[in-house]
Amino acid sequence: MQIIYWLLVALMVVGIIGAVVPAIPGSSLILTAIIIWGFVSGSFAAIKIPLIVTVFVLLLSIGVDFLAGYLGAKQAGASKWGQIGAVVGLLLGFFGLLPTLPFGGPLLGILLGPLLGAIIGEYIYQRNFLSSVKAGVGIVAGTLIGNLIQGVLAIAAVAVFLFTTWSQVFGA
Repeated sequence: MQIIYWLLVALMVVGIIGAVVPAIPGSSLILTAIIIWGFVSGSFAAIKIPLIVTVFVLLLSIGVDFLAGYLGAKQAGASKWGQIGAVVGLLLGFFGLLPTLPFGGPLLGILLGPLLGAIIGEYIYQRNFLSSVKAGVGIVAGTLIGNLIQGVLAIAAVAVFLFTTWSQVFGA
């Protein structure tokens, strides 16, 4: 039982990382691990509180993701073209479709793709390079702040799970 518990906690740690790093499952992975623990332990009553907290965190994370990107774009004066460019850049960077770099691989693509995509999207719309760069930086900054907030929320969800289930597993 303890081995399964630690494997699920490790899965939750991957979920925490995923809450911060784009394109890796985050809070949904944590929620899945908690549900699996409910089945394994045979007691959904024991996971009621972490389950509620994690569902709330998942919904809040989705909201934070959209709101942070939107506010970052709005503060920088970005248009929908910049936001669409950022999404396209993220996908191209994640799948390694950006020009090959001698280092970094997909992680660097995930970081640079949205910035380059937002700048290109804004430039297509505005035809002003400096405002395009400003908008691109604003979109990426908003997204990064949103990801950090999601990471904190994911850590809180895992902490609630550990706090409420620790005595069930280790009897302490």
